[in-house]
Amino acid sequence: MKVRAARVIEALGTWTAGESGASAAAGRLRAIGADGRLVNTGQELLGGSAAAVVQVIEAQYGGLLASSASVLVVCRQWLASSDGSVRPGGTTVDVRLERGRPRWVVTMMYPARPGPPVATPSALARRVLRSPRIDLPPAAVADVMSGNVHDSVLDAMLRLATTYRIGVSVVRSGHPKYVFGTTRLSDHPQGRAFDTFRIDGRLVVDPGTPRGLVTGYMQAAADAGSYNVGGPYLLSGSGNQFFSDATHHDHVHAGFAQ
Repeated sequence: MKVRAARVIEALGTWTAGESGASAAAGRLRAIGADGRLVNTGQELLGGSAAAVVQVIEAQYGGLLASSASVLVVCRQWLASSDGSVRPGGTTVDVRLERGRPRWVVTMMYPARPGPPVATPSALARRVLRSPRIDLPPAAVADVMSGNVHDSVLDAMLRLATTYRIGVSVVRSGHPKYVFGTTRLSDHPQGRAFDTFRIDGRLVVDPGTPRGLVTGYMQAAADAGSYNVGGPYLLSGSGNQFFSDATHHDHVHAGFAQ
């Protein structure tokens, strides 16, 4: 299902000269067996440039049930103008799928909407954005620039970065509003959570990544103030501070109460 979600995003956001626009994008979707009407929910990737290319950084579970799923496709995009100049961009898209035969089917997309940047980011935000040990994708950078990410999240990132090099996948935007399959608000859209998919250059989902690296990072996230740490391994802790489920086998979630 991750491959399916990623291919839809690549088809939407990559084109050569003469193939821009919604009609051409719908044709690219149909060519890979997807519904051409998905262009209506993927406008953020279409732009008005002469050519463009998408690079998928990560495809992460946003929710996983028996017959439905959310895959968060984190991407960069380069947009080329007719004069040859290139503008970098990118976003994160919450891609919804339903189980079908012979494969999962993309039914809807919700691109990130981080909001406009503030005139002057906070000191903590500037430190996070400058840190060479915190790798933020485009939507997460925009989240931090918007001023809508709580200081608890920014402070925790900086504390973790003193020990680890962290690859962040999702902060605020591009994540489901509710914990998938429930009516419970997620901490992400409230600016009170972040997900890590890579630690010290090792993917959390990779079976070859040492278990101790991931569990050590999970414990460090709790020590940095997270009340709700999820990942591929279940740690013991105070109350329900740690959790593990199918959705969190590919990343470490750190949520904050305020």
